[in-house]
Formats: sequence, structure tokens, C-alpha cells
Amino acid sequence: MPGLIEDYALIGDLQTAALVGKDGSIDWLCLPRFDSAACFAALLGDEENGQWRIAPAGADQCTRRAYRGDTLVLETFWETATGLVKVIDFMPQRDRAPDVMRIVEGVSGTVQMRSELRLRFDYGSIVPWMRRAEGHRIAVAGPDSVWLRSYPPQLPMYGKDFCTYADFSVSAGESVAFVLTWHPSHETRPRRVDPYEALTHGIEDWEKWSAQCTYDGPWREAVLRSLITLKALTYAPTGGIAAAVTTSLPEEIGGVRNWDYRFCWLRDATLTLNAMVSSGYLQEAAKWRDWLLRAVAGDPADLQIMYGISGERRLPEYEVPWLEGYEASAPVRIGNAAAGQLQLDVYGEVLDSLYLARNSGLSDDKHAWSLQRALMDFLESNWREPDEGLWEVRGPRRHFVHSKVMAWVAADRAVRTLEAQPKRGGDLAGWRAMRDQVHLEVCKRGYDNERSTFTQFYGSTQLDAATLLIPQVGFLPSSDPRVIGTVDAVRRELNHGGLVRRYTLDEKAVDGLPGDEGAFLACSFWLADALHTTGREREARELFGHLLSLRNDVGLLAEEWDPVSRRQLGNFPQAFSHIGLVNTALSLSGVRKGA
Repeated sequence: MPGLIEDYALIGDLQTAALVGKDGSIDWLCLPRFDSAACFAALLGDEENGQWRIAPAGADQCTRRAYRGDTLVLETFWETATGLVKVIDFMPQRDRAPDVMRIVEGVSGTVQMRSELRLRFDYGSIVPWMRRAEGHRIAVAGPDSVWLRSYPPQLPMYGKDFCTYADFSVSAGESVAFVLTWHPSHETRPRRVDPYEALTHGIEDWEKWSAQCTYDGPWREAVLRSLITLKALTYAPTGGIAAAVTTSLPEEIGGVRNWDYRFCWLRDATLTLNAMVSSGYLQEAAKWRDWLLRAVAGDPADLQIMYGISGERRLPEYEVPWLEGYEASAPVRIGNAAAGQLQLDVYGEVLDSLYLARNSGLSDDKHAWSLQRALMDFLESNWREPDEGLWEVRGPRRHFVHSKVMAWVAADRAVRTLEAQPKRGGDLAGWRAMRDQVHLEVCKRGYDNERSTFTQFYGSTQLDAATLLIPQVGFLPSSDPRVIGTVDAVRRELNHGGLVRRYTLDEKAVDGLPGDEGAFLACSFWLADALHTTGREREARELFGHLLSLRNDVGLLAEEWDPVSRRQLGNFPQAFSHIGLVNTALSLSGVRKGA
């Protein structure tokens, strides 16, 4: 059985990542990329779908664990009746095949250990052929091969029931290391890497990166851990940032709200840039901006809400029937059909991102303005159309208030850019007129005068936490009574255990899906921001403190929190949640850039 979602810690090499449980088991790993098929998929099934566990013989849960300083090197301690042992898990950053390295160190006494490796390619469906060669155990099936080597190399291993075992002991001062390497099956063996040297270099690389953080406020530890997590979710070859490393972790245990999040969403663009720029990571911000420009290039009518980590456009969705789902939450989905939806808000997110990048001093791409003009030409003719909205509802299209607000943002940023640099060229008068028209329509058709709040879509009585962003993007000042009324209404009507849901969930739920979901953590961070900007500083800090307390023991957050069962829900770790944490900390500390 997989552990609770919050039982997992993250290790990664900036191209893929693994989840390590408190029981010492790696239950999720896709090789060689975030969006590749998993070779360990026990997280969405059971041990026969692939896992790699290293732990003291007979032990269930570790004693404690933590990342080593400001790195992504995980140290797990096991205190047994015969001694204390530490397992170090990490994946060195690479320009070659990916390696998972696990070093077992004796701290005191002598501890009997066991390694159990069950490799299952293609999301747990294929048992590979295992053989011995050149000091390795080699698993091969189709295009994939995985090479396992121990240090010392003479460590005895044996196979039983399609599992590779190693039984060994470590005493104080002794160590045993394992290196698991993925390699294309048609190529010769991968280059051997010394795990101890890789550990030293890995720690140095992460410490050097973390030292660049310019934030030195009261929440530095939480902010830096979230920034490290965002860095770990970055696909280094392109600069794209995956929304999460998992697919189909449920928004409701046993429910059907299970989606694949191993892709890059444009909705994250501005908030990610804000977090990176405001924290001193201009290089990361520039790479994300460059990924964005490459991904969205083309016909403005074809702009998608998400892309693959290299900018791929086709993300076909299908179900994996042989996996029962996390705690029987089926179906397990691969790919995401929402990539084909129309979401008008992404035009505003792209224009806002590039505007923020320019104002933050990032070098301007000579083709970027031509792209933005083309996007504005399309939006001028199409902003009045209904769409699926920020939350990717799989129901009928509607006139979502947030989408219209972001259309206003697109026009506003284009106007501001031309006013500051008229030589760029563009339809300044037309964009000003569009900006005014959108603003007038949203305030007239998207606002409920009787309840003093903006609604989810025109003519509805339902609420949407995305309207909390209205003052953040500059649509209305935070002192406006309509903003204050909206903050109060969202806080009151979308309340879920002191946090907030994304939108109204009842028999008229706009998404058309059965079941429930937890409180959405990113929206709860937005509420803390909104309380801060509307002058309720004490309440904002109290909410932020509560949100920080929901992180797991190594500082990670999933997409949602269930106040009833008091556990994390949804894909993990979730970029949107960690972006929210960073930006709220920056806002409360008075150092956040942007609108």
C-alpha cells in the first residue's frame, strides 16, 4: 500500500524526479523525463507495479528525515534496537543518463538492511528481463534498460518472484551504496559514476544555487524550500516548469477528479516569474520566459493553456486500466485533454508575463513584441467569446469573470508598453478602447450588486476564488468596495475548514463532475494576499501561518488540503501551491514585484 501523499519526499535531477516514502520506498519515478512512463508506479497501485525499498529488516517507518541544508539531498534516519542507520537519497544533476543514488551509512551499532527492487516499465505493466553483466544487474524491456550497481560491487544480490534483493548489514562508520541508471536499451552500457563523488558535487551545486536567494525575511526557510522545489520541477534542457511530478493523485479519495499534471501551464507563468524575479533568480526567470515564447509561437488562435515540458502541443489523454489508482481513486489518466480547451485568460497571462519580464530587466527578445501584437489582434476580435475558464471545467463554455479580467490585463499591459515605448508600434487607440470595454462589461455583468461580490461567470450566483486576483492584477484597487465585498464573500461562502475552495461546489457545480474536493491551497494563499492588501494584516498573517503548518515534514505541499481527514490531496508536490507560498511571503514582507 502506498503511503499518505504527505508521507513522500522529492528527489530529482532537473529532468525527472522520484517520490520517496517514509517507509524507505521509491513509489514513483518516470524515466528519463517527468512525462515518461513510470518504472516505479506503486503510488497508483501496489508493490507489483514497481517500487524500490531500502530499509532495516522488519522496520515499517523511519524515525526522522530531512533535507541536508538547502539542497535536494534527502537523509532518512532509522533507529532500531541494534543501532542507528542513515539512508541518503539523491539524483545528481545530469547531462547524461539519469541516476538514482542511495547510500546507506551506519551511524551507531550494527543494523541489518534489505534492498527490494521491483522494476516495472510502462506504468507498472511490463516485467523486464533481468540479467547479470559487467558487475551490474540489468533490466531490459523494449526501449528501456535499467542498470543497478552496488558499492562495494561484490555485494550479494539474488532474484525471487520478479524482485531483486540484497541483504546486508552496516556498522558505525561503514557504508553501502547503490546506483540505478536508466539507459536506452539499444546503446552500450552507461558511464559509471562514483556515488560518493556525485554526492559531494550535488550538495555543492544545490548550496551554490540556494545562496543566490535574495529574500531574507521572516519566512526564509519556507520560501527557499519552495524555490528549491520549483527548481526541482524545472526541466533543465528547456526551462519549462512542470505543474507536478505525478499524475492522477486524487482531489477526492475514491473519486474521479484525477488528472495528469506533468506538463507546463501558462496560468503559472506570471506568478512563477514574479516569484523568481523577486527572489533573485533572474536566470531561471529568463529561461521560463524563453520557454514561454517558444511554446506559444504560431497562430494566436492556436494558443493552448498548457504544453509539454519541451513545448509539445499534443497531450492526448487516455486511461491506464491496470492501475487501480491511489487508494482506489480511478481512473488513472495519462495525458491531459484540457490542452485543447479555449481559455481566454492565457492571453492575459502571456502578455502580463512578458510585461513583468521587461520591467524586471530581463533582456528583450526581438521577436517577442511581434508575437504580442498578434496575440492582441486575435484577442480584440475574440474576447467576447465564452470559454472553459481557469479551472478547465469539462462542461459548457461560459463567460467566466476571471477570463474577462485577464483579457483586460492583456490590453492593459499592451497599452502600458506602447505608452512607454511608442516606437514599438501597435494599435494603441484600439487597445485602449478594448481595455475600457472589457472593464465596463465585467463590472456590469460579472458583479452581483445584491451580494456585493464578483461572481464566477456572467449571470451566476456562484463564486470563484480566482476573483481574489482582481486587485493583484490591477483591475481595481484593493480599497474599492467591490474588491472588499468579493474578498468577504469568497472567504465566507467558499470557506472549507478555514481555507477556501476554488469555486462553488453544489448540485449546480459548473464543472459537471461528481464528488467533492478539498480546499485549494493556491487559492488560500491568494486569500492571504487579499486580506493583506485590504488592510487586514493580522488575519493575513494568521492564515499564512496556518498554511505553512500544512506542509509535510520536509516542507512540501500538494494541490489541496482536506480539513475533514486532515491530509493532503491532489498531485504532489504542486508548483502552484509553492508559487503561492513564495509570493504571499514576499507580499507580507513588502518585497514582491509586479502589479
